[in-house]
Amino acid sequence: MHRRNLLLGAGALTFAPGFISAAWAANAAEAFVSGNIQAGFAILNDQSLALAARRDRFAAFLLGLTDARRVALFVLGRYANGQSQEDLDAYVAAYQDYALSIYQTYFELYAGQTLRVVSSRERAPGDFIVTTNMVGQPNMTMPIDFRVRTDGEKPLLVDVAVAGVWLGLAQRDQIQAQLARNNGDIKGLIVQLRAPRKG
Repeated sequence: MHRRNLLLGAGALTFAPGFISAAWAANAAEAFVSGNIQAGFAILNDQSLALAARRDRFAAFLLGLTDARRVALFVLGRYANGQSQEDLDAYVAAYQDYALSIYQTYFELYAGQTLRVVSSRERAPGDFIVTTNMVGQPNMTMPIDFRVRTDGEKPLLVDVAVAGVWLGLAQRDQIQAQLARNNGDIKGLIVQLRAPRKG
């Protein structure tokens, strides 16, 4: 399975110190994004922790920000229909581990970048797109959008776009194409998601 879009997502979820105070944020979605930029940066730069411990803590941090089951089932799409609860639960766990392994491998690529909240818009009640810019080199910026739901018990991150490419949509296309080639075999997909990856 191609990793290009997953790697983009890894960069998007690697936070850095340039952030807007949550007190200045225009809404709960902006506050959620800007506040977690600093929290993520603190984890990534905690040199008192060994690399493995830092990765584990960052993985736990990401899980606390995201609605992993919602994203995993969105990616699965129509192939979720007719699956047993046991297989769906196994798939959600495998997908979550798969995505986190990519983030854990590549999050350091964007260390030192600055991510600033620029604006936000409400797509639907409780469903926001928060626009940010990642600035890492002179005269060069990378737009990154976060889709945040604020209609639950707490805000949750449900998708990320880098330069206009939505990670969840890209993953959905990849995984559904794989299922289409294998007659919707979710057990085979789970095996593939759990397979050791190089790099």
